[in-house]
Amino acid sequence: MKIKLLLALAALLLVIQVFRPAKNLAAAEPFTGPNEITVLHPASPEVKQILAVACYDCHSNRTRYPWYAEVQPVSWWLANHIRDGKRHLNFSEFGTYNAKRQAKKLDEIVDEVKDHGMPLSSYTLVHADARLTEAQIAALCRWVESAQAPKSK
Repeated sequence: MKIKLLLALAALLLVIQVFRPAKNLAAAEPFTGPNEITVLHPASPEVKQILAVACYDCHSNRTRYPWYAEVQPVSWWLANHIRDGKRHLNFSEFGTYNAKRQAKKLDEIVDEVKDHGMPLSSYTLVHADARLTEAQIAALCRWVESAQAPKSK
């Protein structure tokens, strides 16, 4: 009985490999495009690196996929996280947000990183380089504050 159950489970795991979600791979390179937050609010190379490593996989139109993203059901789980992340904040589409939403999202960025709510612990568990240091948090917050400052003409 156990052998039949294991064989059925193995067959199911094999069959579900065929059903793959669409990948989050925009044609444009990261940090480009008219609605990209770093185009609208220029960022230092340090801040761009922080965003690329700790934020963009879930909060942009371009995800760097690890090898295990090819295995179901992990791929489905990742796709759901990415959809949810982009629903909350999409750095690639930031310019499409109205001014009030942009201001709110900038405030939320600061709150989330200062409170260590972002990046998610489930993400940093397998992406150690995404664990933000206090210096990185400070750099990111300074950039956001400069983006919030009124532009002089």
